[in-house]
Amino acid sequence: MLNAFTVDVEDYFQVGAFADRIPTSSWDDFEGRVVGNTRSVLDLLEKHQVRGTFFILGWTAQKYPELVRDIQRGGHEIGSHSHWHQLIYEMTPEEFADDLRLSCRIIEDITSEPVKMFRAPSFSVTGQSLWALDILADNGIEFDSSIFPVHHDRYGIPDAEPFPYRIENEQGGLWEFPPSVYRVANRMNLPVAGGGYFRLYPARLTIECIHRINRSGQPFMFYIHPWEVDPEQPRLQCGWRSRFRHYQNLGSTHRKLDRLLGEVSFGTMTDALKPSLEQSACAASSAKISAGQ
Repeated sequence: MLNAFTVDVEDYFQVGAFADRIPTSSWDDFEGRVVGNTRSVLDLLEKHQVRGTFFILGWTAQKYPELVRDIQRGGHEIGSHSHWHQLIYEMTPEEFADDLRLSCRIIEDITSEPVKMFRAPSFSVTGQSLWALDILADNGIEFDSSIFPVHHDRYGIPDAEPFPYRIENEQGGLWEFPPSVYRVANRMNLPVAGGGYFRLYPARLTIECIHRINRSGQPFMFYIHPWEVDPEQPRLQCGWRSRFRHYQNLGSTHRKLDRLLGEVSFGTMTDALKPSLEQSACAASSAKISAGQ
């Protein structure tokens, strides 16, 4: 079964954990490392002949348009990760719509292709910000990966559907492909989708969870950030929790990614969704036949 390999293209100083210490107005003051780190991920994908989906900040795309072109030339999908990496539940609907449109316009000007995919910064489509889904659909987004079905202090809807599903609304709706979780003892969802969880867990655990989810007939959604393959990045002052979440096991991420890509079948988000899309189309066709249309 094909699983989704996704990359949130942002730099080490743009993460949510540092937002209260590093305002967006100071981003240009920091050493940019996203180009080299993203190309390191691209090299791994090329080695394993895998195409992935890259959710890119509009700010990053604007500053490094050639990186966006490199991603596109590699045959990878490109979506928006917002422009300023702000938490959606801390924005008004108007602010979010403006931010989304800005990021999409910048990316589309570079790629000459419409942006149809989105992932919220820090998975910040929560119970407080479900209104964002209408805005996404209204602006041409067809595939989203922002609702994490877990308990967390910054994100998550614990009882959300853990596998790909269709969300219908007045704008026509979109597909939600949530970051993957593994159900433990039918009581809790263990986050295993990637990022800090991938760095924390042994590679064998992540791989086994993927295989078990695949055996249940479902695709896996994996995500990683370019800064997570960069153990030499500058160390920023922060609290113990943010320090642990950001810096844990950076030195082993590249090696673990190499192993993961060698043992699991990965592709783009839309390629991994194809069985769900085909099943949905068949169901819609059957419904029309039953209704005599």
